[in-house]
Amino acid sequence: MGGGSILILLLSVFTENSQKMIQGINLIFFVPTALIAIFINLKRKNIDLKLSVIIIFLGIIGAIIGSQIAFKVPDNFLRKAFIFFLLIITFYEIYAYFKKYILNKTSR
Repeated sequence: MGGGSILILLLSVFTENSQKMIQGINLIFFVPTALIAIFINLKRKNIDLKLSVIIIFLGIIGAIIGSQIAFKVPDNFLRKAFIFFLLIITFYEIYAYFKKYILNKTSR
């Protein structure tokens, strides 16, 4: 979970924009951050360029297919699907925290 999820949540609650518009705004905010991360990690030689080309190619194909699907899905469904996704991630994070910190303390 990153800041993009929080941005989407806040834009959904406090603006009248469509879910598609909100997700587009989130992507616009993501691009500069991603470019800076790529630059820093290339400089540190943390990127496998051959693997990156494959991932970029598949990511572009996935983005095109995903955007075509998203344009055909009603906004209300996208909003509910995103909320459901956030709830799943939230419960997973709570479970992982509980397992790591609470259960490990009691087993000592």
